[in-house]
Amino acid sequence: MDEYTQAALEIVKVQATTRAMSQEEIVSMVSTLAKGFQAIEAGQPIAGSGEDAAPVMDPKKAIKESSITCLACGKSFKVITKKHLASHGLTSDEYRAKYGYKKGTGLACKSLVRNRRAKMQDMRLWERKGAKKAE
Repeated sequence: MDEYTQAALEIVKVQATTRAMSQEEIVSMVSTLAKGFQAIEAGQPIAGSGEDAAPVMDPKKAIKESSITCLACGKSFKVITKKHLASHGLTSDEYRAKYGYKKGTGLACKSLVRNRRAKMQDMRLWERKGAKKAE
């Protein structure tokens, strides 16, 4: 194992202790870091740092039960906020278009979307609005 891979493994090991990471994420992160270290030492531009960089993972697999992975940087969240997308120079609509999501796709994990939907159905706001008009 070369020194670049060893350094990448150490970084990923620390990252994995602070948040849940899938095997796919760990392998991808180690590979990306090792290649980045080699490029830095050789004085080359880091691959994937440009605007046209490939997504970190398959967009279909990015929205999981308890997390959503930002395809621009690889970080996991419960919800990808406008503030985070602004750090990549994107709006939520631009992010959806860039990574092939439908216009109405929520940028939140599946469990959060399901809980929000259930809460809204329990509140039945559409019935309250109709009852006020009848008065």
